[in-house]
Amino acid sequence: MTSSSSSPPATATLGRHLARRLVQVGVSDVFGVPGDFNLTLLDHLIAEPGLRLVGCCNELNAGYAADGENLPVICIVGGPNSNDYGTNRVLHHTIGLPDFSQELRCFQPVTCHQAVVNNLDDAHEQIDRAISTALRESKPVYISVSCNLPGMPHPTFTAEPVPYFLAPRPSNQACLAAAVDATVAFLDSAVKPVMVAGPKLRVAKAGDAFVGFVPETLPRFLGTYWGAVSTAFCAEIVESADAYLFAGPIFNDYSLVGYSSLLNKGKAVVVQPDRVTVGDGPTFGCVMMRDFLSELARRVRRNTTAYDNYRRIFVPEGQLPESEPGEPLRVNVLFKHIQAMLTPDTAVMAETGDSWFNCQKLRLPEGCGYEFQMQYGSIGWSVGALLGYAQGAGHKRVIACIGDGSFQVTAQDVSTMLRCHHRSIIFLINNGGYTIEVEIHDGPYNEELAAAIHTATAGDHKDCLCFIEVVAHKDDTSKELLEWGSRVSAANSRPPNPQ
Repeated sequence: MTSSSSSPPATATLGRHLARRLVQVGVSDVFGVPGDFNLTLLDHLIAEPGLRLVGCCNELNAGYAADGENLPVICIVGGPNSNDYGTNRVLHHTIGLPDFSQELRCFQPVTCHQAVVNNLDDAHEQIDRAISTALRESKPVYISVSCNLPGMPHPTFTAEPVPYFLAPRPSNQACLAAAVDATVAFLDSAVKPVMVAGPKLRVAKAGDAFVGFVPETLPRFLGTYWGAVSTAFCAEIVESADAYLFAGPIFNDYSLVGYSSLLNKGKAVVVQPDRVTVGDGPTFGCVMMRDFLSELARRVRRNTTAYDNYRRIFVPEGQLPESEPGEPLRVNVLFKHIQAMLTPDTAVMAETGDSWFNCQKLRLPEGCGYEFQMQYGSIGWSVGALLGYAQGAGHKRVIACIGDGSFQVTAQDVSTMLRCHHRSIIFLINNGGYTIEVEIHDGPYNEELAAAIHTATAGDHKDCLCFIEVVAHKDDTSKELLEWGSRVSAANSRPPNPQ
């Protein structure tokens, strides 16, 4: 018989251990939706002083707030009572079969590790392995905790969690040296090479090695490369280069504009978080991006030919025509106002659609954040992402540009922003109701916009959540959207290959 003196204290519970471990690895916010399987676990998370539980309106918005795309997000769900496993019972929150693994199978393709905790004896090990994997791989993990376990004490939870020590993944020194040698020879033999920074620079924590994740204030910054919809004169320089180094790119149909870009694989050095491919030659594995870029910077020859060519052909963009008094608002005028709002203390959140292209043309001051989601292209992503970004970066005022169609998908969590006292500015770009609106109120939209922005930035509501609806003509779109849309549509409508 075990004596009472050897029993773990009542506070040494699975729920407390998980909460403490989350705080220890830097988690400050938990975005969640309560349900009967996770209520006890949520009690322990709420009780942890270092965590803020942000209740979301639905699971979709909670996921967007955390945004698990190539980020170390920890998805924690409540699972069935541990006694129900293997009993052949049918439970609610399932598809009506006595198999509780369906949810696990749904998460397997989109997470790098999964843990089903239905036994206290190995719970400590399972939780720690899942969290350490998320940090090491910088990708989401899934943890299911049986609903009857969070409040249960166990000897393995008695002490404070031992701090993680996750040694940085080292490069294979021989492969690193070979990759750098091959790249130096490749770039130094080129006449007009260019470098292009991609989104995986942040995942690889290599932004500093690539001149600080490319602030747009750099002296030789050319613009944003995006195939046929690049900023002015950028695509011409990149695609005419005889060598290009892409650091952390994502090459897909969206980023390559329906696969219409004029890039040549044989001219490219492609640097991914853990490997380097040089032209049509070999791929060097076990080479960490940060190590590679740092070593390359010490050895590559300075060459400004591409930038010099850019300066020769560059023509400054024309000035927008001034709006006439009482003229309906144009979208390009809206973004002229938004440009004037940007400072190092702001961030821009661009929703899927025309906001991609209009926000991409903004010139960001150094320190200004910028977020948009292209790999999946999820409609409505920006509302939940705005909630999460503003919660985690309270020192910045986030400016979100969202279309009326996207907003309808995830609008509910504006209420959560109000409850959390956020001070973001949401521009709802409504191009679906202009015709009826003009019949109701054919007013001076430009003047109204200027007054609304003044109220949001300098008036009584400068520290409040502000929502500005901008009514635009249904055909008022950027030329980039028209170009991009036609090319992606052509790629989507290709006929089947002959069998």
